[in-house]
Amino acid sequence: MIKLIDKCHKLLFSEKNLKLFETAILFLAVTGFIAHLLLIYLNINYELDYLSKLDNLFTNPISALYTPFSFILIYEVFLLIYYLPRSFTTSIRKEYEIISLIMIRKVFEDIPNLNTESGIFNTESLNLIYNLLGILIIYYLIFLFKKTIKIIPKRKDTKDLSKFIAYKKALSIVLVPILIILCFSNLISWSQKLFINEYFTQNINSIFFIDFFTILILVDVFILLISFGYTERYAQIIRNTGFIISTILLRLSFGVRDLSSVILLISGVVFGLIILKIYQLTETNLDSK
Repeated sequence: MIKLIDKCHKLLFSEKNLKLFETAILFLAVTGFIAHLLLIYLNINYELDYLSKLDNLFTNPISALYTPFSFILIYEVFLLIYYLPRSFTTSIRKEYEIISLIMIRKVFEDIPNLNTESGIFNTESLNLIYNLLGILIIYYLIFLFKKTIKIIPKRKDTKDLSKFIAYKKALSIVLVPILIILCFSNLISWSQKLFINEYFTQNINSIFFIDFFTILILVDVFILLISFGYTERYAQIIRNTGFIISTILLRLSFGVRDLSSVILLISGVVFGLIILKIYQLTETNLDSK
């Protein structure tokens, strides 16, 4: 069974497939960017009513950057699944990077909402400032997270982890079709609400990611439960549990907007960083004895 999982994983995540997926994402990003610009042009000149329901995503050319960033995020999610079998810490780091890109994408949605005529201390301007500050803070926290990973002492495992790694590879294989289904189901649902039912009240930034992070929490819990059979170290169990709490905070951020969302995102990354730092201090202290 382990050999079969390894073979399937190598086949699915081969260098050739990774390159093909990267090329496809690049093509879709460029095509989507051009299509978004075309829709903005049509909306400005012909006032398409059904596009006006999406905030100001179709009233300013800057908003067109929202589309290629969406495809880049899909690629980053695929990389998260790819890195899942490596280590819990690596996959959490990738989660934080995805969150930072989501916040950057949100900026491209906020910029067209600005109304400079009423000053810089209106609601739209403050939302943009919150997001920009949030991006800077999270970017720095990710830097500290990566730095902490590098100084954690490496220790040899006494147990055979081949089965544990095989379980995680199996999860990453299962997550690929789930990712594809989520993408298409969310796209169909969004299109139906926008073009057929002619209403759309959901936070557009939560589309796909609110479902994906829910699944990610379940996967993390499953990995945590499996890990009990391969480690008895308290520090490692607490670290993994803390990472799950961090992911839950990130997931909760998609249910709120503006400052509340930014606070939850920063809190999630800060919590993960503190957990990792304490774990690093624990491991360093063990080596010094």
